[in-house]
Amino acid sequence: MSHLFWLDQERLNRIKHMFPKPRGVARADDRKVLSGIIHVIRNGLHWRDAPSDYGPHKTL
Repeated sequence: MSHLFWLDQERLNRIKHMFPKPRGVARADDRKVLSGIIHVIRNGLHWRDAPSDYGPHKTL
């Protein structure tokens, strides 16, 4: 599964301050969600065609 992630921890830490603060409901894994978004955009896919390793397509 690690080959599917576009962001390493160092890059994620650089942009983490831009993420919204959690408000009661547990947030999805930011690294997984952002990597899924990047994967969909780079490959010209529909959201529903994203690999399930990134989580539900409605989360992306």
